[in-house]
Amino acid sequence: MHAMVLNAIGSALQWTQLPDRPPGAGQVRIHVTACGVCRTDLHVVDGELSAPVIPIIPGHEVVGRIEAIGSGVAGLALGERVGLPWLGHTCGVCPYCLAHRENLCDRPLFTGYTCDGGFATSVIADAQYVFALGEEGTDAALAPLLCAGLIGGRALMIAGDGRVLGLYGFGAAAHIVAQVAIAQGRIVYAFTRPGDLAAQAFARELGAQWAGGSDQPPPHPLDIAIIFATDGTLVPLVLRAVKKGGRVVCAGIHMSPIPGFAYELLWGERQLVSVANLTRQDGIDFLRLAADVGVVTRTHLYPLTQANQALADLRAGRFEGAAVLVPDEYFPMLPIAEQAE
Repeated sequence: MHAMVLNAIGSALQWTQLPDRPPGAGQVRIHVTACGVCRTDLHVVDGELSAPVIPIIPGHEVVGRIEAIGSGVAGLALGERVGLPWLGHTCGVCPYCLAHRENLCDRPLFTGYTCDGGFATSVIADAQYVFALGEEGTDAALAPLLCAGLIGGRALMIAGDGRVLGLYGFGAAAHIVAQVAIAQGRIVYAFTRPGDLAAQAFARELGAQWAGGSDQPPPHPLDIAIIFATDGTLVPLVLRAVKKGGRVVCAGIHMSPIPGFAYELLWGERQLVSVANLTRQDGIDFLRLAADVGVVTRTHLYPLTQANQALADLRAGRFEGAAVLVPDEYFPMLPIAEQAE
């Protein structure tokens, strides 16, 4: 197998040949056909998350075909298309797991962070944590659903039933969540980096009723808001934009420090909560919902060997939607419209 490996925090990923590994008991080996590039991958590479396993193969929006099955695995078949998300394993015995809150497990494994991920030609996965994807949709189109979609879906669920929704940071997750929210009959306001007219136009194209910079107030007070951006200084601004009784959800795994703010911004039974990881049931529910809604992901494809370029483009905000890595041998066969410029 080959993989793009992170050997040191802050360094470029290295194209590396590695021995093929057989799956162990309860595991499968997946031949990777697409892997989304998530902002969490940037956090891992840049050292913004504590205690990653190094060296590590990043990537946790994995789509591929099962090519080997370990002992004790039931319900999966060779050649079946599956997805592998961020949550790669849980202990099953800690208080959180026993309370059906496995997203808060005390001893989890996270794909591309504490166990190897999908910036590779193959990946070993715990068979209980992969999702059957069926045959509808392309591999590249499905990849962003495995984190941007799943975490965005959990954030929307936790945000509640408010009708006027503000999305702060209009990237991979927001462009998926916006489609779901609009299909549910909600009004969506999109907040982008100040001056990012392309992202604002993209949001309006998807059906947002208003789009502007994150430094602007909404045209009407928000019932609920989700912050996908990693800028902690947004929190007081978003609390100010939400009605009394509203809820603000911080959906990222990492955020810069949140500045102090006056209690009156929180008063009025406003709530500020975070989203951590996902449960397997979240994945099952959201993948079904995305199919029912007809979510269409906007993807920008890169050959696997150009993972460093994809990460750099994501960091700089050079595209709308989501970046996806595909095996180099597939890339020349893809339509030009799907390839990253």
